[in-house]
Amino acid sequence: MRRKPLLSALSALCLAAAAGGCASDGAAPSSPVDALMRDYAGDGPGASVLVLRDGAPLLRRSYGYADLEARTPATPDTDFRLASVTKQFTAAAILLLAQDGKLTLDDPVRRWLPSLPAEADAITLRHLLTHTSGLIDYEDVMAPDATAQVHDIDVLHLLETQHRLYFAPGTGYRYSNSGYSLLALIVGRASGTDFASFLRTRVFAPLGMRDAVAYEPGISTVPHRAYGYSRIDGRWTRTDQSSTSAVLGDGGVYASIDDLAKWDAALYDDRLLSDASRALAFTAHTKTGEPDVDGYGYGWRIHGETLWHSGETIGFRNVIVRWPRRHFTVIVLTNRDGPEPYATAMKIAALYLPDSPPHR
Repeated sequence: MRRKPLLSALSALCLAAAAGGCASDGAAPSSPVDALMRDYAGDGPGASVLVLRDGAPLLRRSYGYADLEARTPATPDTDFRLASVTKQFTAAAILLLAQDGKLTLDDPVRRWLPSLPAEADAITLRHLLTHTSGLIDYEDVMAPDATAQVHDIDVLHLLETQHRLYFAPGTGYRYSNSGYSLLALIVGRASGTDFASFLRTRVFAPLGMRDAVAYEPGISTVPHRAYGYSRIDGRWTRTDQSSTSAVLGDGGVYASIDDLAKWDAALYDDRLLSDASRALAFTAHTKTGEPDVDGYGYGWRIHGETLWHSGETIGFRNVIVRWPRRHFTVIVLTNRDGPEPYATAMKIAALYLPDSPPHR
């Protein structure tokens, strides 16, 4: 019988009366994790940290502010823009549709998006999932002075003008936001709905991810929203949105650490994805040449025994790192432009996994 981690009922959310960290795990406020996160405490943009073992939170803590202007402290139910951590949800949506028989991973991309130029003929959905399509990065062909936000459909229109690829499909690796934006459009066309609605009905609602949302301004809301900030001329300045922030498939999901605890639990069993689908997602299909990455799966980087992905966009830096064999996970979400929190997550993990390799 497959071992399933039990996602313990999370204890009542703590409300931070000040900008310091809050925790529901009973840990002392001067814990080693607090020392690692000290730059996030106080008067600046904040962070949420979650450490899980067997689905239960060993540490669940937030620091700083979700909204500096409103003086709203970050708490464990604060929703951060996940940026490229979104890609694992986009990949899962494609795998769900493959399970449903609505598409296959070997479908040519032009079956679903026939307006792409003939140069895309050999690209399949697998190529999009593993960043091996050779597609041109849509940000490279946007007007340099563009200020209007582009959406996934606009990414398609930009790529319709590109009669070239970086390399022949399947012959190289280049991290591709373009590919995951196109996957979101394919989810919509194959499912008969739109990407945001598909995630809501097929992923978030079944898993009880109450506040998670692929955010569309004017259509949906982010219930407990963190706003992004950047350090400019020595001051924190709100830099929450850019011209690419409305693209959903490559980085448009907002979620809290509590939502991601439920997502993490579902990745151990077949409540959402079958054994075969999860095996595909967690297999290193292609080498990347990136540090701390042995290969890329479907929305996941694989390194040794870990599965991980970072997310970086204007005003947000995030990471999720999983040790599936140990049923152990560290999640760090932040609403500031740096630093990238992977190294911090690995240092937090080392406090609980003393035999794990040190991270500098």
